[in-house]
Amino acid sequence: MSFSAYGQIQIKTPEYAMTKFEEFKKKEKFVEESASFYTGVADPKIRSVLAEKINKAADDFRAVAESGNPTDKKYQDMIEIGLSRFSDVKMDLDTEDRERVCGYFEELMDMVGLESSGGHLMMFMYGFSLPESS
Repeated sequence: MSFSAYGQIQIKTPEYAMTKFEEFKKKEKFVEESASFYTGVADPKIRSVLAEKINKAADDFRAVAESGNPTDKKYQDMIEIGLSRFSDVKMDLDTEDRERVCGYFEELMDMVGLESSGGHLMMFMYGFSLPESS
């Protein structure tokens, strides 16, 4: 990582990131995961809507990665935009489903080496954020 002229951290996109984005989009989401005791979203229509929202976030991350100048701030902005797509269904999501949404964003963050969501995940999950939290 290096610092840009604007004080943002430029992130070097790992070579495998584009492949990882596609793999991420193809995998089934919001389904039962026995390893984590997540029961999944039972209604297939709702599960499909949620998966589409998180797959758009993967597209957002890919666009930043391909931009030629990906920074932590640009990815954090995409997290904020991505989470805002859930605003129409957030009240219908239980705690485990919201945790799963955050988990998917953490997977995307790991793909590009982003260390912090800028507090957006904590805000989505708990309604507040701490300074420098992810």
